[in-house]
Amino acid sequence: MRIVSGKYKGKRFSPPKNLKARPTTDVAKEALFDILNNRIDYEETRVLDMFGGTGSISLEFASRGCPSITLLEMNATNYLFIKKTIAELKADEISAIKGDTFKYVERCASKFDLVFADPPYDHPRLKEIPDIVFQHDLLNDEGILILEHPKDFSFESHPNFLEHRKYGHVNFTFFKKSAE
Repeated sequence: MRIVSGKYKGKRFSPPKNLKARPTTDVAKEALFDILNNRIDYEETRVLDMFGGTGSISLEFASRGCPSITLLEMNATNYLFIKKTIAELKADEISAIKGDTFKYVERCASKFDLVFADPPYDHPRLKEIPDIVFQHDLLNDEGILILEHPKDFSFESHPNFLEHRKYGHVNFTFFKKSAE
């Protein structure tokens, strides 16, 4: 795992063999952040990373200057690896929380400029994630949700659908909250 750009560019981390996560490929991650470079001001962006996995996406946001990143991860091994990596980098802008994403969302009083969700591809609630994010009003006006998912899913009929991008086996669907 490596950080692609920003103040931590080039840093490499080796997740333990027993880590249960499917990291976003470097090609897909680079493409995603190339898109975001033209859409957001990182220094002004509050991020929620709903399924932290290896922490790779949150570390990219921190490396690019996001001041506040909330990362959720339920798996204890993954969480400990993420906490260790955050400590090594002194990436204090990342607040890692060990817990269930859906329970967190139900009681969350914060709003974010960008929500990134990369659940396990076989997660039984994957297709519900866009509705959950919008029902719980997690996004600021003009906020963006990015959902990473397998090719079997299409969200083009969702009322907040913005666009779909595909990089190999990685699919990103973008959703946007309109200004009230």
